Amino acid sequence: MAVLVMGAGVVGVTSAWYLAKAGHEVTVIDRQVDVALETSYANAGQISPGYSTPWAAPGVPLKAVKWMMQDLAPLMISGKELDLQTLGWMGKMLSNCNEAAYRVNKARMLRVAEYSRDCLKALRSEIGIEYDNRARGLTQLFRSEKQIEAVQQDMAVLEECGVPFEALNVDQIVEYEPALGYVKDKLVGGLRLPGDETGDCFLFTNRLANECKKLGVKFVMKTDILGLNTEAGRITSVSTSRGKMTADHYLLALGSYSRQMLAGIGIQAPVYPIKGYSLTLPITDAEHAPVSTVMDETYKVAVTRLGDRIRVGGTAEIASYNKELTEKRRRNIEFVVSDLFPGAGDLEHAEFWAGLRPMTPDGTPILGETALSNLFLNTGHGTLGWTMSLGSAKFVADVISQRQTDIDPEGLSIRRYA
Repeated sequence: MAVLVMGAGVVGVTSAWYLAKAGHEVTVIDRQVDVALETSYANAGQISPGYSTPWAAPGVPLKAVKWMMQDLAPLMISGKELDLQTLGWMGKMLSNCNEAAYRVNKARMLRVAEYSRDCLKALRSEIGIEYDNRARGLTQLFRSEKQIEAVQQDMAVLEECGVPFEALNVDQIVEYEPALGYVKDKLVGGLRLPGDETGDCFLFTNRLANECKKLGVKFVMKTDILGLNTEAGRITSVSTSRGKMTADHYLLALGSYSRQMLAGIGIQAPVYPIKGYSLTLPITDAEHAPVSTVMDETYKVAVTRLGDRIRVGGTAEIASYNKELTEKRRRNIEFVVSDLFPGAGDLEHAEFWAGLRPMTPDGTPILGETALSNLFLNTGHGTLGWTMSLGSAKFVADVISQRQTDIDPEGLSIRRYA
């Protein structure tokens, strides 16, 4: 069967890989000149199934107010962007900020993320792909005792789901991340997730795209997707800047732009763009640099080792589709890397970047079938697109191929919002 994949980020390219492996004739279309040039370009570099946590959690509304009052705020809301769609999405997210919803949503996210890590390991074994990858775990860093108390609920869910973790004191943190020994007085404890990994998503996506081409996948770039055309409960074609394109099945993997495309055919998908920032800086002193990834829970900023570079990513801004780079947000992530790893990298030559994370109100991506018989979705991964990419792609490829999926599909499709 011919499958048209809309979107050439890491989610679209991994989907193309598994669809081609299943024997389909695959075409990928995207408006950019090459793959992985939007949200997949400079994300935090984490492959973090153990850190797969919904934003919507008990106590988050109060925390959000406190965060916005901090000088180095992990969350910012742009007042001029508070339209009805934004307020509606925020309302849906707030409705998930209770313990029962949190446990359901986190379990769903872990199901996809853990499966995705297994798929990544299998892919590495199959084709030996390299992407500045390291498998040395992730360490959450706590600067207050309140944070240690708050993480107990997460630990309970991790235990229920069989995800390995280790509570650490400060000396144990330094064993895993020796450079933090220089600033150990700023920390009170941590939580280590040994199954998590790091890697360059942009490099991975480009190298996997080359492997896809060997399987016959066609990449049609510099092509604007203008709309979906339907008839009798099916997609009949996709209107593009190159004319209409047709296939037997259609897969939408457009990240934050999925909602707009689906609204044109009457499908309401609560996917909202949450702006995130990153810095990529060359390492100048390896002794003071991270070994793997640390997540500063106070500022919600991750610091990751990518070969001879450090990637610093995080913060969240509700600003609709605005990707403007602001110095205030740069200072936020600059502070964290300078505070935890002083002198490790060259901030003067750092690349500053912003991207739009496609967030759902419950944190779980939207995967699989829709009300239209030949339209499928792979979107809404939020901050975890890299983490969940392969598992989501394999799952959706199996759904399209009418194969038994390896994981339970419960709660993953758009039907959960009906």
